Amino acid sequence: MGLFILRRLLSALPTLLVIVTISFFLIRLAPGGPFDLERPLEAKVMENLRKIYQLDQPLWYQYWLYLSALMRGDLGPSFYFRDFSIAELFARGLPISMRLGFTALTLALIVGGTLGVIAAFRQNQPTDYAVVGLATFGITVPSFVVAPVLQIVFGLTLAWLPVGGWNDGAMRNTIMPTLTLALPQIAVIARLTRAAMIEVLRSNHVRTLRANGLPLSVIVRHTLRGAALPVVSYLGPAAAALLTGSIVVETIFGIPGVGRYFVEGALNRDYTLVMGTVVMIAVFVLFFNLLVDIVYALVDPRVRYE
Repeated sequence: MGLFILRRLLSALPTLLVIVTISFFLIRLAPGGPFDLERPLEAKVMENLRKIYQLDQPLWYQYWLYLSALMRGDLGPSFYFRDFSIAELFARGLPISMRLGFTALTLALIVGGTLGVIAAFRQNQPTDYAVVGLATFGITVPSFVVAPVLQIVFGLTLAWLPVGGWNDGAMRNTIMPTLTLALPQIAVIARLTRAAMIEVLRSNHVRTLRANGLPLSVIVRHTLRGAALPVVSYLGPAAAALLTGSIVVETIFGIPGVGRYFVEGALNRDYTLVMGTVVMIAVFVLFFNLLVDIVYALVDPRVRYE
């Protein structure tokens, strides 16, 4: 296992290099620049700004400078938030996004997994149809529809919860954004769990367990290991997306996470902010994909990487 992890870490480096290279040149192909304003700056001021941020250098040299800084762990200064570095912005916003995403993912895993197991054991019964119908509805309705509906019902009509704001992570402020993030994940996990459980329940060894009259709890414990692999595969990219912030949810509820930085960076041509967000998301995706492969071996004894 140790050799496999080392190989995966080494193979992640060229992948990350390709992502950084493509992103670096793509953002600079977009029209406009970080200092283009509605009222153009004076030519001398623009020249000084470009010199300070080394934008007057050839593009290949800017690329080399960025790679050199990135290898030292320096994501550079922000062109738009000029009093902050990219690391400082992420240090403020990433813990908020990670807390919100972790809570939503945990809720989705518990509720979605439970609904999927119940639907599998009651296949082709009203309970099964209800779970599948709700899951289909949860997948098709986007977050930018769910969030305003929750705000109107629970924030404005019933006045139970605040419609937005973070308030240092108070529970009342996190309930609606957590639900908005978790609902589509609950739907996907419920469908995946149901399909996998039905397949495992039809296997010979589970039929033998049921024929011997073992308790339902024992059967569930045996079937969950086999049914967990599709869910684990999905949780890798889902966790990376949730923990690095949701642009829509954080914008609608006014949460100061990192999800909004990507949009603000792209709109304002903040090259380093966009690059920092891309690097952060890429690292999360690579890490969680590696974590999924490790969990595979723990869940299923037949999986071996040596």
